Amino acid sequence: MIKIKNFINGKIVSPISGNYFENSSPVTGHNYSKVPDSDKSDVEYAVSSAKKAFLLWSKLSKKERYNYMMRLADEIENHSKELIEAESKDNGKPEWLAKSVDIPRSSENFRFFATASLHFSSEIHEMDGQAINYTLRQPIGVVGCISPWNLPLYLLTWKIAPALAAGNTVIAKPSEITPMTAFLLSKICKKARLPKGVLNIVHGYGHKVGEIISYHQDIPVISFTGGTSTGSKIASIASPMFKKLSLELGGKNPNIIFEDADFKSAVNMSIKAAFSNQGQICLCGSRLFVQDSIYNKFKESFVKKTKLLKVGDPKKKVDLGAIVSKEHMEKIFNYIQLAKSEGGKIICGGKRIILNGKLKSGYYLEPTIIEGLNYNCKTNQEEIFGPVVSIMSFSSESEVINMANSTDYGLSTSIFTQNVSRAHRVSAGIESGIVWVNTY
Repeated sequence: MIKIKNFINGKIVSPISGNYFENSSPVTGHNYSKVPDSDKSDVEYAVSSAKKAFLLWSKLSKKERYNYMMRLADEIENHSKELIEAESKDNGKPEWLAKSVDIPRSSENFRFFATASLHFSSEIHEMDGQAINYTLRQPIGVVGCISPWNLPLYLLTWKIAPALAAGNTVIAKPSEITPMTAFLLSKICKKARLPKGVLNIVHGYGHKVGEIISYHQDIPVISFTGGTSTGSKIASIASPMFKKLSLELGGKNPNIIFEDADFKSAVNMSIKAAFSNQGQICLCGSRLFVQDSIYNKFKESFVKKTKLLKVGDPKKKVDLGAIVSKEHMEKIFNYIQLAKSEGGKIICGGKRIILNGKLKSGYYLEPTIIEGLNYNCKTNQEEIFGPVVSIMSFSSESEVINMANSTDYGLSTSIFTQNVSRAHRVSAGIESGIVWVNTY
């Protein structure tokens, strides 16, 4: 069984307490790694290391930091095969998805922000001949980066890279459910000769490590991606301390199909929006609204294509791999049962898939489509975070805008229409941070 370790002060180290907990692979359902059960003492060690490193790292030239980060990007690429296999085993996603998206984007995150740091242009304001005001961007200090399990290395590096490029040092807390790629990143940092203490990775539970990072007075910046309830708690901790805070939380995202949409593209994109990464993406299109004039035709095509999706061994050419954990799979099933009690009809999927051989205990679920739910029922209001989509009809722009805006979430939306004016009107009416038109 693999024993994962922390990365603090440039060293790969065991948790100070010596305590570990076991973690299973969703692919097989069996334990395969031991994760550090880190606590306050490990965070304090990391903070001390990061503060010392900040004194040197923040004084380096942008070009010097750029060089280190580009070496990190190169080493990620050099170890891409190992990272792809680890991410698939840890997370359950198909290897082709990790190969085409997660791992390439992880190295690109370092390249993008390293390059951007060389070309930053400050703002200057001339004050009627009396003075010149300019904005000086300086490193802040130690940044706490807390990342989720659905895109483990991709989102972790998306937080780490800009913090390092700007001259800050980092304490990263990866998800305890998917720790393996972060552990491999520790080894990559050593190979890239990243100065000790610049990046520290502390594994463990959120209520221990994550909460201590959020409270720590020497960590003035927190970046968190994850569940809304956890984000709310972090905000309640960080805000009274006047910390700089970045939160990307949950989504219950509408996917809106108008009758004039490019039909084939809308169906294909809706499949991608609903079921990519087993639906375990905060941006997934889990509420599908189709204009009533094409509803039956669209539903028939959508169901037909969904039934053709292959679920299975992530090492093979499948569309969906495993759900990330047994607990999460049970949560998804509970929502499917809730949907039935609310009057929903399962028109596709809804069952667990039992594979053969070594994968028979893995966590596999059919992509699921539910029809007949009210737009404001509990199933359509709460984030399921799985391969489950609710399909509903609408008749007008005003109706679908009202339905789309009915949740507490406002992360992303997709709109499919060939009418440019309609695209702008509906986009303006949707309460969402991101609106895509004719894409996902």
